[in-house]
Amino acid sequence: MGKGATVVVKRGASGAITDTFFTVTELARDLAVTARTIRFYEDKGLITPRRAGNIRVYTKRDRARMALILRGKRLGFSLREIKDYLDLYDVDPTQIEQIRLLLKQVRTRLEMLEDQRLALEETIVELKEIEAQTEEALKQEVASKRIAG
Repeated sequence: MGKGATVVVKRGASGAITDTFFTVTELARDLAVTARTIRFYEDKGLITPRRAGNIRVYTKRDRARMALILRGKRLGFSLREIKDYLDLYDVDPTQIEQIRLLLKQVRTRLEMLEDQRLALEETIVELKEIEAQTEEALKQEVASKRIAG
């Protein structure tokens, strides 16, 4: 949790803490985003807060999902890709077929990311070559202008 975040604590009949909740303001402050950003992802169905009366409250799970959403956006993933990724976390671990499907999806995603990384590495090499050629052409042009000038 972020510094100074206030939380609402839910206690069970025994008095033990059963869950911790954040308000939208607290979650936004904790994740260094605006409340509007959180509501945007809520509207897109990526997080689903609970209600405490008229107030939306977010669980630790919602906070973790928001952190994954924000990381995905920073890495350039689409909302659809992020939703698919988040759905992988919702698989019931007792269902063998779901686990197999999850494993297949994870492997497919890893393969796609490896392909993207390879393509990026190749593009970086090409761009560095173009940069070097352009710098050399510029140096030659400047040198020829000095000689002619």
